[in-house]
Amino acid sequence: MRYFPIFIDTQKLECLVVGAGEVAARKIELLLKTSATITVVAPWVCNTVQRFADEGRINLLNRPFEQTDIEHKDLIFVATDDSALNVSIHQMASAKKILVNVVDNTPLCQFITPTIIDRSPIVIAISSGGVAPVLLRYLRQKLESWIPQNISRLGSFSEKFRETVKLKLKSVVERRYFWEEVMDGPIAEQVLNGNHQQAEEMFVQTLHAHGNSQAQGEVYLVGAGPGDPDLLTFKALRLMQKADVVVYDRLVSKEILELVRRDAEKIYVGKAKSKHTLPQQEINELLAQEALKGNRVVRLKGGDPFIFGRGGEELATLVKHNIRFQVVPGITAATGAASYAGIPLTHRDHAQSVVFATGHLKDNTIDLDWPALVQKSQTVVFYMGLTGLPIICHNLIAHGMSKDTPIAMVESATLSTQRVVTGTLETIQNIAEEAQIKPPSLIIIGSVVTLRDSLNWYQLEQTTELSGVSS
Repeated sequence: MRYFPIFIDTQKLECLVVGAGEVAARKIELLLKTSATITVVAPWVCNTVQRFADEGRINLLNRPFEQTDIEHKDLIFVATDDSALNVSIHQMASAKKILVNVVDNTPLCQFITPTIIDRSPIVIAISSGGVAPVLLRYLRQKLESWIPQNISRLGSFSEKFRETVKLKLKSVVERRYFWEEVMDGPIAEQVLNGNHQQAEEMFVQTLHAHGNSQAQGEVYLVGAGPGDPDLLTFKALRLMQKADVVVYDRLVSKEILELVRRDAEKIYVGKAKSKHTLPQQEINELLAQEALKGNRVVRLKGGDPFIFGRGGEELATLVKHNIRFQVVPGITAATGAASYAGIPLTHRDHAQSVVFATGHLKDNTIDLDWPALVQKSQTVVFYMGLTGLPIICHNLIAHGMSKDTPIAMVESATLSTQRVVTGTLETIQNIAEEAQIKPPSLIIIGSVVTLRDSLNWYQLEQTTELSGVSS
């Protein structure tokens, strides 16, 4: 993030605008919505800027720019058609540590003005860093259609009662729960509809009820899917935004973690290959302890929490402590990896059933019902099988599966870094080693793998085939 977004208090801000054409007028119009003092200097003035001066809304210096004009200024906009002058003012302002913006010249901008949606006191600003103005206009159009025009009423209503709530509810968590209930419920509807008296009566009753009750914690067991944030469910995203504490593992992508509420406490409990950051029982107790403090806890797990996610064990601990919980299923790694690799797990001509198995090693062995996995017209998917790949291939062949059975390994499924290698039970080990496949990886075994050549759609243009390896 090159440009850090901030909102500046303009009550005592001294702004200078150099130039008084229509381009400068657009910047001045934005500044006039603030409390800043605005000085404009230019030898020539357009009608719009002259009107602002005649109305007494700006200080107009109708002359060429002078170096002393930047003295005691906090913010400078430069909007002239004199390139040499623009560069000179940029250098002078920078030397004095004054923030300067040369309009339509991003390299000479120490700050940029975002696209603004003004519903004061609610103000929304979005920016592309100056590289995609058309995209910003598109996003603004979408937001304008979604945000109610009278959302400002709700902002003013919140401002009116903010101190009252702080006096009544002492903890930050209590206040957040209360305001969320207000914003999500009938009080906000009454405010937006202009029924302020009724809204205030309901507000007082709700605040009284909150003040006489104790916040109860809750745990949300949320499946984060295989990695692509677009695959999150609406409910998962909503609960992630409500969380006070987020407990997450190694398989949760950084893109998904970015969608968690900014001020939530984030606790990493990930498990890497052959190494546990935190034992499972301690994770179970951690969830309970945080909920018992009154927090809303999101347990964010890669894939689906009930498929090799040990979600049932975590819930058993919550039941023991009489803690409320919700379970939000996610797209499990098998379906995510298969879909993005172009491999249907079932197909009328190839497989009428699919089996999920764990390839996790215990004492260098994998204890599975191997004969049950070696069935005709069946797809077998192994989770956590990268280290145990030689054992998996050996046992399947030993129990009757053909050594020519197609197999695929999908690394970092659904992400931009996804890689897929294909081969057979006999050849896949060498192919995977040559490609340096790393975890997290998923193994898909069965004749459905042969469909990848025709059904591969994800990053198809970047896909290459070499020595049986596709990436």
